[in-house]
Amino acid sequence: MDLDTVRTFVAAADAGQFQEAATELAVTQQAVSKRIAALERVLGVRLFTRTPRGAELTIDGQAFLPHARELLRAADRATAAVRPGSRPLRVDVLTSRSAQSGLVRGFHRAHPEVELDVVKLFDLDAAVAAVRAGTVDATFRAVTAPGRPLPEDIEAVRILDEPLQLFTGPGHALADAKSVTLTELAGHRIWMPGLTPGTEWTAYYDELAAEFGLTIEATGPDFGADALLDTIADTPALATFMSEYTSLVWPAAHDLRRIPVTTPTPVYPHSLLHHRTNPHPALATLLTHLTTTAPRHDDATTWIPTWAR
Repeated sequence: MDLDTVRTFVAAADAGQFQEAATELAVTQQAVSKRIAALERVLGVRLFTRTPRGAELTIDGQAFLPHARELLRAADRATAAVRPGSRPLRVDVLTSRSAQSGLVRGFHRAHPEVELDVVKLFDLDAAVAAVRAGTVDATFRAVTAPGRPLPEDIEAVRILDEPLQLFTGPGHALADAKSVTLTELAGHRIWMPGLTPGTEWTAYYDELAAEFGLTIEATGPDFGADALLDTIADTPALATFMSEYTSLVWPAAHDLRRIPVTTPTPVYPHSLLHHRTNPHPALATLLTHLTTTAPRHDDATTWIPTWAR
């Protein structure tokens, strides 16, 4: 069914005259008559009766009118769902507890007028493909990854340097340290379950371990942060890295220690990836907010992998 004919029918029904409907729709009266006739052929019924006063709805026309209005409302909703500025801004973050998620929450507090749709895509290639296809407006990722350059139509804007801290249980050899250096961590077992080959964060920890002689173990499945902290609390030989910005809660009996890592401080570099021609007006607002509020660190006192510099 042609929506133009339906829209013309509703306009004529509301106006009661084909000429007034033509004026409202900015078409000729002849065009209105042709559209109504075409709709009547599709439906197989008469919709109007011509009278000296104009055009009156037939019984079939009266029955069709509420459905015609709903058809037009559905068409307007469908158009609004995909029109830039009308649909929510879709942003991809890794997890709900991540620093990325915290940045998006901060943006929402600062700009409650922007409707957000937060998604969680695990794979880098899937996230970039979604940005290129327009199903996601932006994704938080590392600046790049070794051997995986970004497509030319994708722009990466450095947003956040996420400092890592050492987490230990009370029985760990470094549990009482006020801070530790990366060189002091050599010889200690750092457990990072869930480091999946081919991901940008695995590439990050591979280079960190190689440069400072660290022992980073990725054995076992990733059961989440709570299970990881339970194990760290009960195993004096293990420590783990966690973000300074990650919000965590654990039982008081765990007596976990968050120890700053210094000289240099390893930071994970986050960028916001977006399509260069993405038309969503809220994307520029998000970029401005993040580039002016997200914390950055002095490169002289921090470490990032060579492929992100």
